[in-house]
Order: sequence, then structure tokens, then C-alpha cells
Amino acid sequence: MSQIEVHNVSKTFKVAKRKAGIKASLKSFIKREYIYVDAIKDVSFNIEKGEIVGYIGPNGAGKSTTIKMLSGILTPDNGEILVDKMIPYKDREKYVRNIGVVFGQRSQLWWDIPAEDTFDLIREIYKLDKEEYEKTKQELIKTLNLAGIINIPVRQLSLGQRMRCEIAASLLHKPQILFLDEPTIGLDAVSKQIVRDFIKKINKEEKITVILTTHDMADIEYLAKRIIMIGKGKVLYDGSLNSLKRKYDTRKYITVSTKERIKSFRKKGLLEHEKVKEGYKFIIDTKETSVSDFINYLSTKINIEDIDIQNENIDNIIIKLYKEYEV
Repeated sequence: MSQIEVHNVSKTFKVAKRKAGIKASLKSFIKREYIYVDAIKDVSFNIEKGEIVGYIGPNGAGKSTTIKMLSGILTPDNGEILVDKMIPYKDREKYVRNIGVVFGQRSQLWWDIPAEDTFDLIREIYKLDKEEYEKTKQELIKTLNLAGIINIPVRQLSLGQRMRCEIAASLLHKPQILFLDEPTIGLDAVSKQIVRDFIKKINKEEKITVILTTHDMADIEYLAKRIIMIGKGKVLYDGSLNSLKRKYDTRKYITVSTKERIKSFRKKGLLEHEKVKEGYKFIIDTKETSVSDFINYLSTKINIEDIDIQNENIDNIIIKLYKEYEV
């Protein structure tokens, strides 16, 4: 039995419909019209203990709705969710002791007091053993580099500092599952790397299962081996990131340094080339020519001093996937 099981889950929201203009606004007070939006339609997947899964999709695809149902905040209209043999919204009091949740755009920290005060409040809420709590807190402070900031009111922290405190707060009770909804949104490069390294560390050392939703594909590439892509409320792809790369990563970007000049390059599989400051830049299609064949071809045309080979950008791969499924 998988740790997380989602079977044919659906969720529909009733949304008020209103046209623009003062007349339409006044009319809506008398007679309000509604439309029904299917956020999730017949979604199914299983997640094993210790996996890091990237849950991706365009805006409005249903990612946050799924996370809220998995965490017990929302109740599905149809279908069944089982996490550690518990139904999140029915067994909520017992269930929340096993999960940690971080919403990148919503805070669980009290705004006007230091983060450490919120940490202490969380200890009381979960009735944590004081000695065990202090040990866990100090480990989180050290790993997430919080020593200089946990005694500063949260409202005075930068976004990156606050997010590190948010993650620490979600892990004080040692959950077995961590739901992360846009955990690196708006963070600088240094803060992003701290968060990514920490997530990878706790997953490796403590086998914490991580479900990660994000639009930052660098997060997915660094952390997740498996992705579930959702679009129009349905699961469109569920598989390994490597399989996705093999299917869509057919372009290689090759830059060579050379002092020589040549007027033209003609080779099957060569899509584009341009002269750059210290040589040439090429884009090739690996379905038509291999990297080694192309380099052998180049070596007959120019004297290569240095070479750099790069894969397709992960964002471009995901865009290709979105286009294939028309989302």
C-alpha cells in the first residue's frame, strides 16, 4: 500500500459571475449569477514513502486545490484520499501530526512577534516533549541558518528569511510528509539554494515524503525524480523527469572557441549557427545527428580550442509538454 493514495478525486467550486460596469454591479446585488468551475476532475495517483514528487501545471490547473485536499483543508466532492491509511478531512486531528505544510504566499508565523515565539506556541499546540522539541529546533536553526533572525519580529524579515522560518515551523513536530506549495517564490538565489539543499537533506536522511508544487523548474530539476503534471483539472503526465528529458530534450547547444573563420556550415541536424566573440555557437537536433558526429564534422572544418555543450533548458522542455497537451 502506498503512503499517499488519490483515487478518482474531483472538486468543483461555485463562483459568482458578474459583468463589468456599475449597472451590472447593482444588478448582482439583486440577482446573483453563478458558474461552476471544475478545479479537479477524476484525479488519481499514488506516492510512495520517501519520494520527492514535483506536482506541476499552469496557473489554475488545480495544484493548490489538490494540496489543500491532501492536507485536509478541503473536502473532495467525489473520490477518495488515503494518507497513511487516514482520510485527511475526517481524521484531521490525528492526521495533522504527521504532515507539514508550507504555502509560499501564506504565513503560519505571527506577524508582530519573533519566529521563535511562534515555534514555542507550536510546541504547545502539538504537546511536544520539551527536550525533544529543543533538540529539533536547534537542528533546524543550524541547518536553515536561522540563528540571527529568529528573535526578530517576522514583519521585519526579508522574504527569504521568512520562508526559511516557515519551513522550520512546519517541521518542528517531525512530520513524515511535507507539502510545499511554491516554497521558493520570490526568493533570491542564495535563499533558494539553502531551501533546496535542506529539502534534499531531510528527504535523504529522514525519508520524509515531499510533494512540491512550483513554477520554478529549477526546483523540480534539483529535487524531484518524478513529476505529475496536471492541466484542466486532470493528470496529463505521471512519470520520471529523465523520461521527459529523453523525449523532449532533443536539442544540444554547442559553443566552440576558435580563431578561424568559415563562411558556411552544412550538416544534417544543424538547426542554427552564429558567430560569437570567440568562435561559433550551434544548435543541433540529436534525432538527426549525434553530438560526437557533429564535433567530428566541426574538427574537419576548424581548429577547436575549447568546447561547451549544454542541454535544453528544463523550462523549454516543460513548455513543449504543455503545448503537446494544449494547456
